[in-house]
Parts: sequence; C-alpha cells; structure tokens
Amino acid sequence: MKRVRSTLQISPLRAIALATCCLAAPGLALAQDQEAQTQQILEGIQNGERVQIQLPDPEEQLPLDDLRKFTEVFSRIKAAYVEEVSDRKLLESAIKGMLSDLDPHSTYLAPKDYEELEESTSGEFGGLGIEVGMENGFVKVIAPIDDTPAHKAGVLAGDLIIKLDEKPVKGMSLEEAVKLMRGKPGTVLTLTIMREGESAPIEIDVTRDVIKVTSVKSRMIENGYGYVRITQFQAETGRQFRQALTKLEEEYGGDLDGLIIDVRNNPGGVLQAAVETADALLDEGLIVYTEGRIQSSRLRFSAKAGDIMEGTPIVVLINGGSASASEILAGALQDHGRAVIMGTKSFGKGSVQTVIPLDETHAIKMTTARYYTPEGRSIQATGIKPDIEVRPAELTELDGRPFFTEADLSGHLQGQDEEQERLERQQQAETPASAAERDYQLRSALNLLKGMNILNRRDQGKNK
Repeated sequence: MKRVRSTLQISPLRAIALATCCLAAPGLALAQDQEAQTQQILEGIQNGERVQIQLPDPEEQLPLDDLRKFTEVFSRIKAAYVEEVSDRKLLESAIKGMLSDLDPHSTYLAPKDYEELEESTSGEFGGLGIEVGMENGFVKVIAPIDDTPAHKAGVLAGDLIIKLDEKPVKGMSLEEAVKLMRGKPGTVLTLTIMREGESAPIEIDVTRDVIKVTSVKSRMIENGYGYVRITQFQAETGRQFRQALTKLEEEYGGDLDGLIIDVRNNPGGVLQAAVETADALLDEGLIVYTEGRIQSSRLRFSAKAGDIMEGTPIVVLINGGSASASEILAGALQDHGRAVIMGTKSFGKGSVQTVIPLDETHAIKMTTARYYTPEGRSIQATGIKPDIEVRPAELTELDGRPFFTEADLSGHLQGQDEEQERLERQQQAETPASAAERDYQLRSALNLLKGMNILNRRDQGKNK
C-alpha cells in the first residue's frame, strides 16, 4: 500500500488546539519535529496566515499497543518471576534482544564486551584466537587467527563448535559462548567440533593465552617475489603494509618481480585499514562505497594518486575464512584489474557495523550499511569469487627426472654446466621444503606470477 502523508488547511484557532494535542500525545512524532512544527504554526498565526500542517504518518508512529504489551510483560516478570530481577537487568536484556534479533553482527556491548572489542581492534586480547559467528544454533569458526592457540591446535575455518568442555553450545547466545571461550591464560578448553568430511565429532584441546595479533607479516618467498600476510585489519595495518613493501624492495635491491598478498582466514577488522591497504596499490578510482538509511552511513572511499608498487603483478589469496575488510581489499583490486584473485570463494560478509557509545562504558554495535565494490557488487552472503579457483591440496613430490640421462652414460662428453647442475640437484635434495612447496595455493600463486613476469619481459623485448 502506498503511504500518504495527509495535510489539512485549518484556521489559526483550530491550529492551536491541534498543536497542543500533538505535543501532549506520546509517540506521535519526535519531540524536536513537534517543536519545530509548533513554532511554524505560531509564527503563521501571528502573521494572520492560514497554516498548513503535515500530520504524522500513522505507520511511522510508535506502536502504542506494543509498548503497552512491553510494559505489561515487564511488570509481570517483576512480580512473578521465580527470582527477583532488577529493572536494570530487564532493560539490558530487552536491549540485547532488540539488537540480536536483527542480524548476527548487531549486539549490545556491556562494559566488558566494549573493552574486549577495543582490545581486538588494537591487536591484543585474551582467549583462543578465533573469529566466530552463529549458524543453526552452533558456533561457527569464521577463521582461526595466525599463530594463536586455536590455529596451532588445528582449528579450521568452517568448523562448527557443538560443545565447550562438557557444555552443549545449542541454546547459547554467541555472547555466552564467547565468554566461555575466554579465560585465564594457561587453562585448557576442549572444543567438540563437527567438520565437513568427518563422520564423527572431533575433540580439540586448546590452551588459552593472551592473544597478540601481528597484523602484517612479510618475507621474500623466492628471489624477486615478495609475500605479505595480513592476519587481521587493525588501526595500523595500512601503515604497516606500506612499510612491509618498502622493506621487501630494500631486501631485494629494487622493484619486485611479483607480490602475493595472503588474506586467507583473515576475519576482517577496521574498514579504514582495508581502504588504506588498497589505496597503496591503486593509482586512482573508487575503492569501496557504503549505502545505508542515514546520511552518515553513505560513504565513498577513493584512491589517491600513487601506486607504491608501480604496476608490479599481484596475486591475492582468499578462502572461506576471508571476510569483511579482506573482501573489501580483494574486491577493489579485482574490479580495477590490479590483482588476480586466487583461491576459493570468500565468506560473504558485506555489511558494515558502527559502534555507537551510549556512555563511557556501554555501547551498541549495529549494522548500519552494506558495502559495495567499485563496480557496484554487493558481496553480502555471496562472497568474492576468485578469478582462478584453486582448492587447498596436499602435495606429494614425485621425481620428475628420467630414469637416467646422458650424464649417466659412461664416457659421455662433458657438458658446459654439468658440474654446476649436479651441485644444484644435490643442494635441492638436502634443502627442506619451503612454505610455497608445502602450500599448494601459495605455490600456484607463485607459479602464476612467474608466468606473468616471463610474458611481461617478452612483451618488453618485442617493443624494443
């Protein structure tokens, strides 16, 4: 049904009476709007004008019957619940219910929760080291954070936690489950997990610890090819990312031949940090924009001039544990054609939460917008699809050399680099497998960069 706002032409005396009723009747409009409307009416009356009044839309008024129902339930609980309940607890429970029923990411932050949120975005907090959400009444692991107790114990993205020690998770709120997972460092928590591909639950013992998250890690994965791992987007991630790239180029002694950015199992974090990271690699254009109901939730973030890598080929690794800010980075680089996205489809969290302080110790975290990639794609519940899908796999090295070669024949003619090749084969056999050799997705990314680099050099040679 189409909504229609009614307007009436009334005389000055009638206007006074109606204005008085509007101000006295609760729930008809916001007080500020009523005050402004009343002032406009009075000014019109003083000028002897006929005044036009806009009546409030009945569908936008506060539901008085439901409010009466709320106060009735409130008073009944106060009077008859088996144990005495304070007004504060009942009101806080009502606030929690209002938010938690909206979506999985909106919540009420009591003092301890508010403090823990600030700790997690700053990079140090206590617990197991996993980002979690709710699915079908169970706690779902979005991603284990690198180098944390959960990661070291073998917890994987996508695991469903069905028991915490001996307590079933079914029926718990996410807040209650998180409180059980946090605890004194050094204590052990047994997670009972359902994992895809396993027919029976798995029990994993995790020793709680103080979680110190290093947001950006980097190293030379091979001569000329840099690797940057972003574990979580924190307030300083953008600056640390730039520093990591500068350090890699200094270590190599010039421009890199290729760069791998790994955001697998990165649960997200601070939106601005993802924007700053993408900005470092883009020379111009939109990075991400958000759309919401209120003006402050409609934002646009664009890149400033200057690509710190000056066009160096980039591969971004993603998987089902890449969420939120990770997807912003991958989506922006994908839409601009600045990087090849490789791996498996990302988590699909395309909403933005705003933390709204209520006082010094309480706040609400509320979903206020959806975000969109530069080309207008919303990834909410669909995720970022990789340009090249590469599923994780276990590698088994096979000896690809022939049974014997010319060099094995007795009395063969000496080759030009025969001795050097023999030494290289011997050294390779004695060297432990590198990270790229153990990690199939990482190895695929490195091979792609090598291929892109070979083609670029050939093109440059043709143009000379």
